[in-house]
Amino acid sequence: MDFVSTRLITADIDRLVGFYEAVTGIRAVWASADFAELRTAHGTLAIGSTGTVALFAPGAAHPADNRTAIIEFLVDDVDARYEQLRGVVQDVVTVPTTMPWGNRALLLRDPDGNLVNLFTPVTTEAIAKFSR
Repeated sequence: MDFVSTRLITADIDRLVGFYEAVTGIRAVWASADFAELRTAHGTLAIGSTGTVALFAPGAAHPADNRTAIIEFLVDDVDARYEQLRGVVQDVVTVPTTMPWGNRALLLRDPDGNLVNLFTPVTTEAIAKFSR
């Protein structure tokens, strides 16, 4: 088994895809007007419109209703990314802060309220963990 992606369901796919393209610098690949993916070397963030839910099970997922997950992206320099995103991101939860586990992290909310963590390892241990 291999973990492939996390999918977000949204009522406004253009807005949400645009947000993630701006935050990550990754251009989305659109499979249809209702489904796009932002692909990285280690995983994919898939974004589907509410219209895709009925293909699986009507009512199984609800947009803008997540309060349990944090979507995380490893970035080269979280402080520089924070400066780039000022004025672009509307909801900054925590400015870049060094966490006890050795990552410097910037916590945001996307337009649907999902938490997004951009982080850079800064301690020897954290750097080693992500350089494998």
